[in-house]
Amino acid sequence: MLLQDKVVIVSGIGPGLGIKLAIEAAREGAKAVAVAARSAEKLDEAEARIRALGGNTQVLKCVTDITDRQQCEALAGQTAERFGRIDALVNSAFFHGAMDYVSSADLDSWNAVLGTNLLGTLKLTQSVLPQMKKQGGGAIVMINTMAARQVPPLGEAGYAASKAALANSVKYLAKEVGGDNIRVNSVHMGWMWGAPVQGYVTWQAGELGVPEEQLKQQIASGIPLGRIPTDDECARAALFLVSDYASAVTGAALDANGGAYMP
Repeated sequence: MLLQDKVVIVSGIGPGLGIKLAIEAAREGAKAVAVAARSAEKLDEAEARIRALGGNTQVLKCVTDITDRQQCEALAGQTAERFGRIDALVNSAFFHGAMDYVSSADLDSWNAVLGTNLLGTLKLTQSVLPQMKKQGGGAIVMINTMAARQVPPLGEAGYAASKAALANSVKYLAKEVGGDNIRVNSVHMGWMWGAPVQGYVTWQAGELGVPEEQLKQQIASGIPLGRIPTDDECARAALFLVSDYASAVTGAALDANGGAYMP
């Protein structure tokens, strides 16, 4: 299995990609998954769905706001104390903020976006580094977005700016901690068929007065694969980067969006 016997932290547990990352990590044989979110209810759901797989993966639930350094350090500390190591960190927590444009955005509102997507992610990353260095290595993956690599038709300027800054930080981190056998990579997602996009399609179809399937096909027509990738598929792409199969990969950016963006 891809993550056999590994201890994995997943931040940003929610109804979309976050919970799928935790479930797929368990399905791929992880010894333990530490799940983190600001809501205890989301963590309970993640634990229940992992238990439903019938495997032996242990679950540690930690209510965590990644913008709070003390909470990040508590998550890392509890994981290391209970399981003895931290093999992988999947940074999935994010805050989207307003749909805005650089020319007209309320730039003060970007503080919360940057505070979560860039600074919060790096706070959690810094919190796991001492344990990874102590044990002789580890792997980190940042969940990023296609919007940081091409300008989308909808305004996502603040969100994209925060994620672009995170993508650049990955290159610095990869060079800084490579000598400690710690790998750091990004995976850029596009449209993902799961609860959030399903909700968007339902809402937008209602606003436009068109069938949901018509809107779904319209989105899919812009993707070379001819379909919207599922969040399960995208979760597995991210987990590949923290697996031993990617042991020679660091400082890289993987596009998991069905070909909607090609560098």
